[in-house]
Amino acid sequence: MASLATTLGLRAPSLPNLTTPNYAPAYITLHFILAYCVLAPRHLKQIHGIDHNVSPREDLAKYGDAAVRSGKLTAAQLAMMRRNESAHANAIENYTLFVAAMAFATLAGVERELVNRAGLVYTVARVAYGAVYVFADRLGWSVGRSAAWWVGNGSCLWLLYRAGARLNGSLMLGIVGG
Repeated sequence: MASLATTLGLRAPSLPNLTTPNYAPAYITLHFILAYCVLAPRHLKQIHGIDHNVSPREDLAKYGDAAVRSGKLTAAQLAMMRRNESAHANAIENYTLFVAAMAFATLAGVERELVNRAGLVYTVARVAYGAVYVFADRLGWSVGRSAAWWVGNGSCLWLLYRAGARLNGSLMLGIVGG
């Protein structure tokens, strides 16, 4: 029976006839769903009845304070909805770097286990980032959010570095290490 690490594509299979799958397409799809669906701010706005399809990006700016004054929302709910918009925007901004890193590493022939590890690290970091961004409103948690952001983007930069090293005949690997 394969270990969990082997099943997740983090370690090469022990049997010689098996190859490690590349889960980059699955990670890319997952992060598209996370950025564009799960963190979409419209869900909370629809729940609280302040979603206007004519200009949804301006809902909180136009109607947020009025919704608090009328009692439709609390100030804390409005603040959470604003943080949700920011988390959504950040997920979309970072999606490009993630797709580029995964695609570039795959096309450069970086070992599949390394591509899968970077995808898993990025996924854990981005899920933590999104949850903390939306639900935490204290300074200590915001520091953790920043750390998650760096871990996620660091995994992408590391993957790009590995792809560059692979394309340049591993000349770069001696500089920082494997």
